[in-house]
Amino acid sequence: MSKIHPFFEKFIIFWFPVIVWAFLIFTFSSATLPKVGATYWPDFFAKKTAHVIEYAILSILLYRALKNSGVKKEKAMIYSVLVAFVYAITDEMHQSFIPVRTPKVRDVIIDTLGAGFSVFCIWKLLPKAPKKLRILAESFHL
Repeated sequence: MSKIHPFFEKFIIFWFPVIVWAFLIFTFSSATLPKVGATYWPDFFAKKTAHVIEYAILSILLYRALKNSGVKKEKAMIYSVLVAFVYAITDEMHQSFIPVRTPKVRDVIIDTLGAGFSVFCIWKLLPKAPKKLRILAESFHL
């Protein structure tokens, strides 16, 4: 049985999840989202929380892929937020073509805050986390 080439193995482990997650964000952007609550604020809060979480995960996956591709930790953090920011812009541009969606600069800001928050947690909070959590993060190659 032949072994997978190291390049493809690394791609599948580290970059494929980034691509899949970006595709999921793109897919969600194309959909009509149901109302979460009867009033404006619960709906707004739920949807904007989803933005933060979506882009926090994207940034973590990007950081992980960059770091494990040889990019230094500090640069991987910066690049992961920058790429998430650019993807957020393109996502809002994409929404301008969807009849039921509206592009908003506010969403790009919220997305970028989510990406930045996740990197901040990896950089500042993870080193101070309990040992079991740090070991779990290492097993995910963070």
